[in-house]
Amino acid sequence: MWLPLLVVVLVLILLYRRHRHSQILENLSDKYVLITGCDTGFGNLVARQLDRRGMWVLAACLTEKGAEDLKKETSSRLQTVILDVTDSQSVSSAAKWVAGVVNDKGLWGLINNAGISVPIAPNEWLTKVDFLKVLNVNLLGTVDVTLKMLPLIRKAKGRVVNVTSICGRISICGGGYCLSKYGLEAFSDSLRRDMIPFGVKVSILEPGFFKTLVANAKLQIEATLKLWEKAPEEIRKTYGQKFFDHYCDTVEQSLQRCNTNLQQVTDCMEHALTAVYPKTRYSAGLDAKLIFLPLSYLPTAWVDFLFSLKQTKRG
Repeated sequence: MWLPLLVVVLVLILLYRRHRHSQILENLSDKYVLITGCDTGFGNLVARQLDRRGMWVLAACLTEKGAEDLKKETSSRLQTVILDVTDSQSVSSAAKWVAGVVNDKGLWGLINNAGISVPIAPNEWLTKVDFLKVLNVNLLGTVDVTLKMLPLIRKAKGRVVNVTSICGRISICGGGYCLSKYGLEAFSDSLRRDMIPFGVKVSILEPGFFKTLVANAKLQIEATLKLWEKAPEEIRKTYGQKFFDHYCDTVEQSLQRCNTNLQQVTDCMEHALTAVYPKTRYSAGLDAKLIFLPLSYLPTAWVDFLFSLKQTKRG
């Protein structure tokens, strides 16, 4: 008796959510959006995507070449700025430039996309400096950019989109990458609650594995080899060559299966900026939705066991 009623209620909830999330803002052509990490990958694609949508895109690139290449593929509306998120002076200069561009309109959207992954390796192979290299870009750099841009975002009652990862839910590797993504999840949650009185919305985007430089198998294995070669003799003896070889094979096999459809991620970014009711969290990719998201809700002991099946013995 209750089952049919429950099914009807669930269907109605799903239809309501679908209708709610399908509502898109009007007058998008008068809104400014700043995107970090636009040289390649998600940042580059979403910059072009939002430019085609008619928005005023402010694309932050790390290199002059990245900026020039992007301008060749976009309209005259898109403007670029060189930004190193690890350099507070660079961030301050970019914030001053953005303020001069947007004037009284404020900044409607900030997509914190810039990020790196290497060095990734078993934690004991790394040093504090290795951890800091990633944390300074992915976490502290994002925090710095956000805080500097926040007055402009508040003025527009705009949006912040922070690109974290499934690694912000499941720690799948050693090094600073997972730490940075977990930290960015916490920063995003606290910022979202801080901004409720000001009408600013904060969304978290948790992609799975996509074919970008962050998930480049060649770069990761080369970086891992350098770490292994400079590791103390005691570490190499403790883990053994067999462990190292298996670790590199696992990395290569895992990253060879990366999703090549980057638009699954950039569509989430676009929705977070253009929807009347953006989602608090977005998952992009079937691996995120069907594997890592469910895993994050399982008991820790179960997850540890599943991950242990891929590990090799030392020696």
